[in-house]
Amino acid sequence: MILLRHGQSEFNLLFTQTRKDPGIVDPVLTPLGHEQAAAAAVALADEDIRRIVVSPYRRAIQTALPAAQRLRLPLTITPVVRERYAFTCDIGSPRTALAQTFPDVDFEHLEEVWWPPQEEPADQVEGRANLFRAEMAALDDWAHTLVVSHWGFIMALTGLSVTNGQILRVDPTEPGPALVPWKHH
Repeated sequence: MILLRHGQSEFNLLFTQTRKDPGIVDPVLTPLGHEQAAAAAVALADEDIRRIVVSPYRRAIQTALPAAQRLRLPLTITPVVRERYAFTCDIGSPRTALAQTFPDVDFEHLEEVWWPPQEEPADQVEGRANLFRAEMAALDDWAHTLVVSHWGFIMALTGLSVTNGQILRVDPTEPGPALVPWKHH
C-alpha cells in the first residue's frame, strides 16, 4: 500500500516554529500544504491506485482530494487511520460539519463525534495500526490502496517518522515495527 502523510497544516506550521500547541482545532492545510497535496497527486498519477483510504481530519481530506480527482476515485473515510489524539489539532470536526465542507465526500458511516475524548495512549495507536495492517493484508488488492494519514499513525504502522506530503510504500503482509520510537523529529 502507499502511505501519504497529509500536507503541512496550520498546526504544523506554528508548532514547528514554537514547539507549543497553538490550540487550533482540526486545522486546514496551509498554502504549502496545498502545494504538497498537488505534488503528491502528480507523483501518484501513474500508480495503479484503486482505493483511497483517508482519515476524517480536514487536513487529510484536503490532501487526498487532488489525487482522488486526478484518479477519479472516491474517498473512503475511516477514523482507523486518524492521528494519535494528543494535541488540540486532534479534536476533529463533527460528521455534519465535514459533510457541509466536503459535499462530494461520503461521511454517512462516520459517527458524529469520531475522535477520542482524551489523549490516546501509544499502545492504543499501535493496536489500531496493527489492526489496520492485518485488514489491509487480508485484501487481494492492498498494493493498489492509497492511505492518507498522519505522523503518529504512520509512525505506529511503520516505525518511521515522515514529513508532510511524504509518500511511503508499505507491504502490510510483512511484520510491523518491533518498537515504535515515539519521538517527533
